[in-house]
Amino acid sequence: MLAARAGARQGRVALATLLFTVVQTSVNAVQQAAAEARGTSVITKTAAGAAAAEELRPGPPPAAEATAATVSGDSARSTFRLTLTSGVQAEIYTLPSPYRVIVDLPDVGFRLPAASGEHPQGLVKTFRYGLFAEGKARVVIDTTGPVRIDKAGMVAAGGGVVLSFDMIATDPQSFGLGTGPARSAPAPHATMQDEPPGRDRGTKAKPVVMIDPGHGGIDGGAMGSTKLLEKNIVLAVARELKAQLSVSGRYDVRMTRSSDVFVSLDGRLQASRAADADLFISLHADSLAASGFAGSIRGATVYTLSERASDEQTRLMAEKENASDLVAGLSAGKGDGVDEVNTILFDLMRRENANYSADFSNVLVGKLRRSIAMSRDPQRSAAFKVLKQAHAPSVLVELGYLSHTEDESLMNSLEWQRKAAASIAAAVDAYFAKRRASTP
Repeated sequence: MLAARAGARQGRVALATLLFTVVQTSVNAVQQAAAEARGTSVITKTAAGAAAAEELRPGPPPAAEATAATVSGDSARSTFRLTLTSGVQAEIYTLPSPYRVIVDLPDVGFRLPAASGEHPQGLVKTFRYGLFAEGKARVVIDTTGPVRIDKAGMVAAGGGVVLSFDMIATDPQSFGLGTGPARSAPAPHATMQDEPPGRDRGTKAKPVVMIDPGHGGIDGGAMGSTKLLEKNIVLAVARELKAQLSVSGRYDVRMTRSSDVFVSLDGRLQASRAADADLFISLHADSLAASGFAGSIRGATVYTLSERASDEQTRLMAEKENASDLVAGLSAGKGDGVDEVNTILFDLMRRENANYSADFSNVLVGKLRRSIAMSRDPQRSAAFKVLKQAHAPSVLVELGYLSHTEDESLMNSLEWQRKAAASIAAAVDAYFAKRRASTP
């Protein structure tokens, strides 16, 4: 059973946003498949090692499971099909810069075959999928150019349902801004008014340490040769770090995400501000593009904020990390999150914290090099958006390179993850001990 509604035309853009609801079927086979699916953990785009096998979705089971996704057709018209164990509401819209088709779903788990979405077909370059927020899943389809949506619908098939729609090539003028910029706008920019009012940071019972596992959900981050995903590695290390920091009872330890869910860059900054964090640690595990040197570069690197990158490789890395919202199907944001009225005050606060960030970077590199391999130049800087915090010292730690075979193998080891977390925890202890000693 299907109920379809076409969205209103927006301005001069002659494209419709398709919103349709499917009543869940009562076919016994579908109920059985859903019951079986409830007994499984969420399967990320690729399952690799202990980190990916770990249960990443807390709470109740998903309302439906996606079991297959295919693309067929040519450069004029291509069809996307998503097989689900039961009917759900879906919303489809398009975005520019780059050209994408977004499929928003409720709490849907993904049990798709390995390599789904990795190979180009017709108008589709690639597609990816995963949790976009708690209780919300998303498929992001990268297209070769502007497209319009046609023949969207959902029908019962084989004991489940199949969501399908056609993408038809169009021209940029007809595409305009697409049909979904308002739906995928980034979070509002931060301003100084968002800082906790009247808070005396010296009166807190414990320092707040915010751990930020990069990527998550629909944004898998980098991928190793064994299909190991960055989002799983950094979450595993973040959990271990939180456990080690919490043992002493000296810190209030928070995480921007504790499960396999996407969090926007603005969302990470807002979480840090809301917690009134005293230290922000973002964890990543990058992969270099295929080149003659990609397989030979390895080791951890600690980054601090700077408007001018310390080198070209770092600049490119920052650009890639700052584009993670686009990967997840958000519209591009503009500016650095500060309004003009508060720019001077914001910059003064950020400069003060820059000194503390540099202090922590020095301590952290010293602790890390005792237990894990470090890069040739382990302290670098660039304009990472997630480090643009006026209220807290912040660093971004690249734990290693998934493009290096040995780094990938080590980062997937529980023993290595514990050693890396122990070194970071030791650096946190040393940093706050020095801060306490210097406080009158």
